Amino acid sequence: MICHLDFVIYYLWFMSDQLQRTLVLLKPDSINRGIVGEILQKFERVGAKMIGLKLLQCDENTAMCHYTEDVSRRCGEHIRKLMISMLTSSPVVAIVLEGVEIVEVVRKLVGETEPKKAAPGTIRGDYAHVSYAYSDAKKIGVFNLIHASANPEEAKTEIDVWFKPEELVSHKPLYTKYVLREED
Repeated sequence: MICHLDFVIYYLWFMSDQLQRTLVLLKPDSINRGIVGEILQKFERVGAKMIGLKLLQCDENTAMCHYTEDVSRRCGEHIRKLMISMLTSSPVVAIVLEGVEIVEVVRKLVGETEPKKAAPGTIRGDYAHVSYAYSDAKKIGVFNLIHASANPEEAKTEIDVWFKPEELVSHKPLYTKYVLREED
């Protein structure tokens, strides 16, 4: 028979794997097109809890910390430089979302990295259409509106690049009582 304390310990362990944080960046093309509110609304509608939000002009150092050497290894240094140039070209909105398995949920909402392959109903599928070939031909980074962390480990690293711990807000919106089972 499981005692109450054993259940609480199990629940906290289980929830630590399920309740996640993720980083979302609304890139310069999102800002310049005036669709920030529409994109944020998609995350709000699925019940993601926003715990960090800021508008900033990304400097080269921050962009290099975001697009790490791993991008160079996977895609080539020239692609990394193009992505850094794109990210620093105009302001970005950095967001931290929290929710149940939110990394995967956000990735589904965002859609494929290459906008022309993104399914309708996703952010990239509804608001973008460029291809890798076009970006390569124009020698520009892929303007695909948004970045979302690929996994929980990456999310932790990326959140640390964009936010100080004191910039993340702990709060309990009314809906979390039901969705996340957060109690007072």
